[in-house]
Amino acid sequence: MSPRTLAAAVLVAAVGLPAAGQLSADDPVTVATAHPRLLLNGARLRLLKRERERQSPRWLQFETLVAGGASLPEPGFAQALYYRITEDHAIGRKAVAWALGVRSGVPSGAPSGLPSGPGDDLRQLAIVFDWCQDLLSASESRDLAARIAKRMADTSADESVAAVRSRAFAAIALFDHMPAAPQRELERIVRQWWLGQKAPAIQKGLPAIARDDAYPLFELLHALRDNTLLDLRESVVQFFKDYPIEHLLSYYPATYQGPDADYYIGAEKQIGEPDLKLAALSRAAELAMVAYDPNGNDSQVLQGFLMHDHYMLRGTFGAPYEFLWANPYQPGLSYYLVPLVYHDPASGTLFVRSTWEDTAAWFGRFDGVMQLFQDGRLAPVNLAHTPVAISLKEAIIWFAPAGDRITVKLDEEEAVFVVGLEARHRYLVEVDDEEMQETEADSGGIVELVDVPRGHDVGIRFHEKKS
Repeated sequence: MSPRTLAAAVLVAAVGLPAAGQLSADDPVTVATAHPRLLLNGARLRLLKRERERQSPRWLQFETLVAGGASLPEPGFAQALYYRITEDHAIGRKAVAWALGVRSGVPSGAPSGLPSGPGDDLRQLAIVFDWCQDLLSASESRDLAARIAKRMADTSADESVAAVRSRAFAAIALFDHMPAAPQRELERIVRQWWLGQKAPAIQKGLPAIARDDAYPLFELLHALRDNTLLDLRESVVQFFKDYPIEHLLSYYPATYQGPDADYYIGAEKQIGEPDLKLAALSRAAELAMVAYDPNGNDSQVLQGFLMHDHYMLRGTFGAPYEFLWANPYQPGLSYYLVPLVYHDPASGTLFVRSTWEDTAAWFGRFDGVMQLFQDGRLAPVNLAHTPVAISLKEAIIWFAPAGDRITVKLDEEEAVFVVGLEARHRYLVEVDDEEMQETEADSGGIVELVDVPRGHDVGIRFHEKKS
């Protein structure tokens, strides 16, 4: 990671929480908490109820949509959340009916031979079971538990972050209702999926967690920490130390005007019309990051970025997430304090902005692609038609220069990144009036030149080292 990355961004782990990587073979992964278990720990539930009492803008927006009968993309999640805050049984019963697959207008006690209905999203099924537990009759609780257990088993082959998060939710919600299968699933998630697959891949710099995985990842982190006292971050500390700032720098500069709010759009490999659901979940992920570690400097920077009401999620999809996670009373730092360059050699990721303004230029090298946002337009980098080098104020990006020479005049903070090289290949760097140096490109074919004289014109030539 570049020294220009936020130097003060430190990980403040929750005191007393065991690291997942320190689990012994004999340590069971167990749940001993009462309902509600998922995402609504005591502190958050108190905060949300106070938001209702204060009639905050986020509560009023959420209430208008749910109580007003708006068509909700995630009705189980939204209606169950509304019930937990208000104890409005009518809304809570709507969530239960959705989860049980009961069609509109059909009584909840109708025969089970009805079509399955909409309640097939495992994450939402688990949330309704957990948050509306006191509304369920004994037969409804059995039926819904059976539906959740079946869905948990049916999705066991899906190793995506979102699917694993949903199975973790199911296992936690069902833990003391049918403990054997839920405990096996939690053990498998922690020991095999995370410690056996994801954490080692992250340590090697492999693309184990995509940008769009951020929200389900932090739902998983919250659910496990709140209910099993395990903190998965401790097995890959550096990754989570860098993650919030990388997430922030990976936004394209210009905002996108949606039907209900303006959105920042996260970098995607395929350039096209933005997915506003992903944009909403990207913001929700950052709100969840702040909630997970509210005292970290990186969290306070994110909070400063998030607490602009202009970008508040107001639509039927985003408003429940905004209400659930936002804490307008959390202190924030200006994100203008964050350096404009982020480089992670392990994964070969590089993001550079010229300024923090929406009109900034931006360069990104991530997931095997290079993109340039300039003059309000986003385009893939084509090395055959790209200038030898471009300046983004904080850094000069030099494209595939083996054998080429550039002349630069650097200020004290300006960086030089050579991109488009062969990953892990050795190169020779020749700087005017300096001894030739040998360097190696990182896993993304990037070299950062650090020993370049400052304050005057200097020529640099790059040579591929012959074996």
